[in-house]
Amino acid sequence: MKIGNQNYQSIWVDENDPGVIRVIDQQKLPFFFEIKELRAVDDVYSAIEDMTVRGAPLIGAAGAFGIYLATLEINSQTNIREHLSNAARYLISCRPTAVNLSWAVNQVMEKLKNEHSPESLAKTALKAAIEICEIEKENCRQIGKHGLKIIEAISRKKKGEAVNILTHCNAGWLACIDYGTVTAPIYLAREKGIPVHVWVDETRPRNQGSKLTAYELGQNNIPYTLIPDNSGGHLMQQKLVDIVIVGSDRTTRTGDVANKIGTYLKALAAFDNKIPFYSALTSSSIDFSISDGLKEIIVEERNPDEVTNVSGFAEGRIQSVRICPDDTVAANYGFDITPARLITGLITEKGICRATEKDIKEMFS
Repeated sequence: MKIGNQNYQSIWVDENDPGVIRVIDQQKLPFFFEIKELRAVDDVYSAIEDMTVRGAPLIGAAGAFGIYLATLEINSQTNIREHLSNAARYLISCRPTAVNLSWAVNQVMEKLKNEHSPESLAKTALKAAIEICEIEKENCRQIGKHGLKIIEAISRKKKGEAVNILTHCNAGWLACIDYGTVTAPIYLAREKGIPVHVWVDETRPRNQGSKLTAYELGQNNIPYTLIPDNSGGHLMQQKLVDIVIVGSDRTTRTGDVANKIGTYLKALAAFDNKIPFYSALTSSSIDFSISDGLKEIIVEERNPDEVTNVSGFAEGRIQSVRICPDDTVAANYGFDITPARLITGLITEKGICRATEKDIKEMFS
């Protein structure tokens, strides 16, 4: 996708130094566009933990590159298998909710089973990490093609009037290396000349909607309106939303979806107002080992400071200010679980299916 007139992925290998992985620093957007360099496993862990990189597919890709960087740390004194296993466990422990992280790390580790020399380990790990990036990019592009059909159908029904799409959090190209899951159908609709308008949830407490989704939609000339998180239900009641599309950090084999906190409330409002509610996700976000999202998905609890404080731009710098009394006790649940019964369908790289175990199994058999 474009920033200014230049195309970027949200993670890539430095063309002049293959020992450096470059990422767009999402902590600084939209106020500053900065590139951060990752040179070690600890750098990758920190970047995921502090949300320099965020979004399930991107977190997975970063984890894959983390294993590659671990191979570069091998020396003559290193117990190679122990070192790589420790790096894998360390990286996976960083974010418990998104399944893409463990999926990608394990994918690379599997490729390294039959490699022994530091050179072959590094070469194989780098190739595997790049392949994961390319797969996720293509998967997002395919999601765009399948999701476009839904937007086209709504556009025809509205006789060419703008299709109003409500989003939550950021599942755009910043979160997915390129294209995005939620945004890919929107970008393709725009390219085809279909009028679209996006209601962008601010997505407290980290404000990924106002900071990231709004930024990338603006960079790509997509009309949007920023709204407080609690406005979605009102907009649906007033028939100002045609479709809700959200991402997924982990989807069960039965169709329950874990996504950014607040997604469940949007699904309830959409269900009550008979508005289609879709989750757009690559297959790497499906955890086929679990069936009950409420019981089996670990919901990450983050630092309460994210709730008691808000960051913004003032006097030429990003600042944090407190928004409540000093002795306030705050809870900060990072995700919630939307039951499959509230989901119209899942938009995947293989097509669109209902959020049921039978349909998911048939699509990914």
